[in-house]
Amino acid sequence: MDAVLLALAAVWGAATGLLIPRAAYRFAVEPEEPWRTACPAGHPLTGPARGWLGPARCAPCAAQATPVPGTPAPEPQASPAPEAPVPESPAPGAPETQASPAPPAPATAAPPAYAPGALAPLVTVLACVALAAATGARPELVGWLVLAPVAVLLAVVDRRVHRLPDPLTLPLAAAAVLLLGGAALLPGHAGSWTSGLLGGLALGGFYLLLFLINPNGMGFGDVKLALALGVALGWYGWTVLFLGGFAGFLFGAAYGLALVLLRRAGRRTGIPFGPFMIAGALAGVLLGALAG
Repeated sequence: MDAVLLALAAVWGAATGLLIPRAAYRFAVEPEEPWRTACPAGHPLTGPARGWLGPARCAPCAAQATPVPGTPAPEPQASPAPEAPVPESPAPGAPETQASPAPPAPATAAPPAYAPGALAPLVTVLACVALAAATGARPELVGWLVLAPVAVLLAVVDRRVHRLPDPLTLPLAAAAVLLLGGAALLPGHAGSWTSGLLGGLALGGFYLLLFLINPNGMGFGDVKLALALGVALGWYGWTVLFLGGFAGFLFGAAYGLALVLLRRAGRRTGIPFGPFMIAGALAGVLLGALAG
């Protein structure tokens, strides 16, 4: 049963993870810019959910990148090289000269790919498998598997543009409340929905306080993300909530210190905090699931 559960979690993680690069590409814009509606090559993004769900490459780019079997690949077309002037006959006794060959024409560039989220499918698979291994066949596992791909998507977007979009953070918090509320109605769960709600309020309130104290050091998107993470961590109790919240700060501080030591950032350089919040919450949930 455990092997089947892990296999199903891996398949789910792979299927949802493959959808993350396109969504991350569309969400990874500056705050004043609209969500992207075309691929890097300029093709309109179409498909389910108005083009938000789909593979990493749009259909025209995929067709251009993948040749049809049995059809020879088109040779790159280069502009004709200018004709070299025919040298005049050398004077008697003068050394003969050879014309240098024309430089080769550059090959046709491959269709551009989505930059953000290249490792997202692998990260999603690993997160889903780890959650399944720690939680087992308990009702809350369904909630973890649904929330995990969205959390990975948020981490990718925040790492790319230092932004946590409202269309992701707020639904993530609502989904955490509803999914864990449903799990609390089923036998065999190992958490408390009430403590989850209180944990969301506590962690969200703590991040709101940090935002009010230092708005330049803490984004309001982090406050909204803390609501969902607090619900997930609070499901397993206050100890897990504290450990998961503290782990996020620890991971972020270690990353910032490493950048300073490598001279890739200064003390005032802003770093995206969302990925570390999510990593800390994942660590806390895994510990809570193993202890539950």
